[in-house]
Amino acid sequence: MSFSCSFFLNGTLKLATPHLCPFSAKSISKKRLRFSSNATSLELPLLPFNTNEVLVPSESKILHLYEARYLALLEESLLRKKLFVHVVLDPISISESAAEASFAARYGCLVLIENLERLDVGALVTIRGVGRVKIISFVQADPYLKGEVMPMQDRNLYSSSDMNSKVLAVKEAVYSLNNLEMKLKANNRYFMFFPQKMFDDYYYPLVAYYYAPKEAVLQTRILNSLLWADKEPSLDCEEAFIPSLPERVSFAAFQPVSGATQSESLKLQREKVTAMDLRDTKRRLNHSLQFLNDNISLVAAKLAIQSLEIQ
Repeated sequence: MSFSCSFFLNGTLKLATPHLCPFSAKSISKKRLRFSSNATSLELPLLPFNTNEVLVPSESKILHLYEARYLALLEESLLRKKLFVHVVLDPISISESAAEASFAARYGCLVLIENLERLDVGALVTIRGVGRVKIISFVQADPYLKGEVMPMQDRNLYSSSDMNSKVLAVKEAVYSLNNLEMKLKANNRYFMFFPQKMFDDYYYPLVAYYYAPKEAVLQTRILNSLLWADKEPSLDCEEAFIPSLPERVSFAAFQPVSGATQSESLKLQREKVTAMDLRDTKRRLNHSLQFLNDNISLVAAKLAIQSLEIQ
């Protein structure tokens, strides 16, 4: 189940290859920022990503934006309180005879621009996932996507004491995993977060590389996410867009582990999708704890193998 999809062109976001958005200006209504007594919505730029690049709340990454349309998106985001939406474009097969590629926009995540570094070609932009959002309409296609989004938060009926015990267990597991990862990094001098090609330029030409946060040498990405989740985010937007502390912490576990193999990375992507689909914080906290314990065992085994090799 996905929580964010388009309702344009019979529920499908249609992309004519090789261009990103072939919509005509007349086909998209021009809606503005609006608030109502029943729901809060924001009109924000939408930055599309590949299906293996789901961003979860609390996650941080750095993008290299260089295309003119996405640099324009960046400038508008800076004017809109440094906010935009990270969205995944999921290919959908309508019919074999279809002349155009069809996509659904899923797994929307409100992001905050934390840092910006201007380059000779483009800019390095550090972003942080804040909370899940649902795209309720597309309002612009050119030069970049823009849509109206609403916040999506968990529905919980649990006592605070019950929830707090789960949050504490996840935090303790994160720190245990962080300590093991730091040992693994210390034993692998060659291990660094090198840039890697992340998109098929045919459909996703917006960014060139994906980098780990600069502090990755001093702390793991999972601890970086937990430290952000554990404090109240300072955002200039409606509170409805900011998840509760338990919900933020429940996402922090879903980060890459040092030296992960390809199969482990694929498993992480599946776990992220599951976490984004869940609407129950306690279930996600339990899921996070299991995922953390699995990674603790995995990293501990790698350390044991290393110690044998050193001997």
